[in-house]
Amino acid sequence: MEDQKFDAQLAEILNKVETLTPEERSRIERFARETRARHEKMRSTLGELQESLDHLRLSVKYLVFDLEATRRENQYLRRLIEANGDRADDAQAG
Repeated sequence: MEDQKFDAQLAEILNKVETLTPEERSRIERFARETRARHEKMRSTLGELQESLDHLRLSVKYLVFDLEATRRENQYLRRLIEANGDRADDAQAG
């Protein structure tokens, strides 16, 4: 639920609470405060989760980049080893 819509609905409920008896009103107001606190906590937790996901995405991109670079280096080194092996074979044959 959007924050503005949540706040508007909660304010509307609190306005309707004014018609209740003092006992009922205090109980409902307590629930409303608890609900608002939970909503704030949920919003905060969601923000932290979003930051964690952003960090994870960036980390995965770096890992993929590193993996691709390592594969290129391995291919290059294998070609060097094969080229040196061919030269060694030619030297022994000659």
